[in-house]
Amino acid sequence: MSKLNDYKELIRELAELLDKSSLSEIEVEEDDFRIRVARDVPQAAMTYSVPAPMAAAPAAAPVAAPVAAPVAAAPAAAEDHPGAVPSPMVGTVYMSPSPDAAPFVKVGQQVKEGETILIIEAMKVMNQIAAPKSGTVKEILIGDAQPVEFGQPLMIIE
Repeated sequence: MSKLNDYKELIRELAELLDKSSLSEIEVEEDDFRIRVARDVPQAAMTYSVPAPMAAAPAAAPVAAPVAAPVAAAPAAAEDHPGAVPSPMVGTVYMSPSPDAAPFVKVGQQVKEGETILIIEAMKVMNQIAAPKSGTVKEILIGDAQPVEFGQPLMIIE
């Protein structure tokens, strides 16, 4: 019964660590023992794109109120996009090699297959993520220092 109490205490400590940090999950593994504590982190959909120029509306024309698109629709559309670059792992995204450096890529930039487009930090390891194909960065769907999940769309390259 002592081991069960030890496990409960470990779970409590890991849950407190999640609450005090920006982590979305913690996993501990030793020999044949493995425990994972995770939480859902609400993520605002952040999309960076080049806006199309707007034509001037005539003064007499009534202006319609903008209709807000559902936030959940943006990621679903991005996941199905043929140019979507999915996250290969859970971690934290960094758009540049250091805080004071320029981002690896910007919207409208041409990239070559294999070129580093961002970094994902996972378990204190900085993983360079390469462009899966050559093309133009059409949209960046995540922000700097944002947590990402496996398979989450990061950007659109066409």
